[in-house]
Amino acid sequence: MAACLDRGLIEHPGREALVWGDLSLTYAELDQRVAAAAGGLAALGIQSGDRVALSLPNVPAVVEAFLAIQRLGAVWLGINTNLAPPEARWMLEDTGASLFITGPGRAVASGDLHTLTVDPGDGSGTWADLVAAGRPAPTIDVDPHAPAAIAYTSGTTGRPKGAVHSQHNLLWPGISSRTSSPARDDERHGTVLALTILNILVLGPLWSYLRGTTAVLLGRSDAVGLASDIREQRINRITLVPTLAYDLVAHPGVERGDLAPLSQAIIGASHSPPALRAAWQEKFGTPATIGYGLTETPTGVTRERADLPTRSDGAGYPLDPVRVVIVDDHDQEVPSGETGEVCIAPAAHGPWAGSWTPMLGYWNRGEATAEALRGGMLHTGDLGFLDNGQLVVRGRRTEMILRGGANVYPAEVERVLLDHPGVREASVLGIPDDRLGEAVVAALVPMNDVDPDTLPEAVTAFCREQLAHYKIPSRILVLDGLPRNALGKVVKTDLAPRFDGA
Repeated sequence: MAACLDRGLIEHPGREALVWGDLSLTYAELDQRVAAAAGGLAALGIQSGDRVALSLPNVPAVVEAFLAIQRLGAVWLGINTNLAPPEARWMLEDTGASLFITGPGRAVASGDLHTLTVDPGDGSGTWADLVAAGRPAPTIDVDPHAPAAIAYTSGTTGRPKGAVHSQHNLLWPGISSRTSSPARDDERHGTVLALTILNILVLGPLWSYLRGTTAVLLGRSDAVGLASDIREQRINRITLVPTLAYDLVAHPGVERGDLAPLSQAIIGASHSPPALRAAWQEKFGTPATIGYGLTETPTGVTRERADLPTRSDGAGYPLDPVRVVIVDDHDQEVPSGETGEVCIAPAAHGPWAGSWTPMLGYWNRGEATAEALRGGMLHTGDLGFLDNGQLVVRGRRTEMILRGGANVYPAEVERVLLDHPGVREASVLGIPDDRLGEAVVAALVPMNDVDPDTLPEAVTAFCREQLAHYKIPSRILVLDGLPRNALGKVVKTDLAPRFDGA
């Protein structure tokens, strides 16, 4: 990954590599800045294996620092800017970070941790001074299988775990896409989701550079602002979470022509209801592609394919370098169509056989690492099944509801709830029940023109026609919004207390 700019440098050094507002850097210019950044970090004492943390919005310094850290064989740690100071401080201390790159006034560091600053408005600060100094970069023999980045899980329960990735396993999404989805000469991939999330770096700038195309950093996430950026920056590929996709579809100020440059939108990070994808297709005239992935892989491992049938509740087909294996409680593979734990393994045949690798493990979590990587596969903790090769995800193993001895999968119920025309968002969970063990409950966010007082009764009647009686939520709360983490996933542990006394 330290050489990921080489393709662009060889084939078209003058092509735009990184765009941020009015700033544009060619491959040659970005390479020079990354080399200077690597030289500056080395002068500060950063060596192979040192952890370097960064907490910034989507500005060029994020990309420069990430690539410079890789050239030194050091380890990247992204800390989302939305985290509270104690949460960020815990990650810095857990990893033993040597350096922290952040905005001015971000008082989360402790002790004598060295800090560099970046002004998100204009990019000025001590980081810019370090790059401008132009110190020569040292020659480092980087081990592609050594730790290169740490991505903390979303931490929906307890402390998050840090998934450790090598440079080798951060390369496969971009490299494999060269044959599965060849690059266009005018390809411009827009990144609006936070680059401090490692998955987004892999699916955004790193993807672009391995394909020799242009990465565009987008700063506005409101529907009108995002649509304007897509139009003005001629973005033809973007990765979204369902909430952003919904905002673009629902906002009256966003018109079909605003997204005319866009040929591919990938929606991930949480359940994407079929109605949303249908509405996207109808409004913008292009498909919204869904997929499945997780922090430990380190990104998407399945995706819809235009040449194969798609279930409304499907999560797509395995990408070329991986295979999906469904196992039972004894880690034995189950027949197609039977529900079990979703596991990810390298492809067994073809040009990609044996090349994919999962995370190296969880940072300082030996037992959790052994549990997740047992049997030579990545155990995801998700429940699902395969239907003619297509993955259908039922939900987290830990979220499965045991109601009166019957298994209820939240994703199955959520899919039905989201089919109701009055429901914009839905989350299903189990709460303790003296008689049943667990009761099935749901939190809903209504469409703008729906009376929230009448929605529960209407949804319950709708569910009676679509679900077995034991799967129908016994209690329904209507909320203004669902609590979500930085990846857009609903934090169900924050929802559960809302049902106390409901």
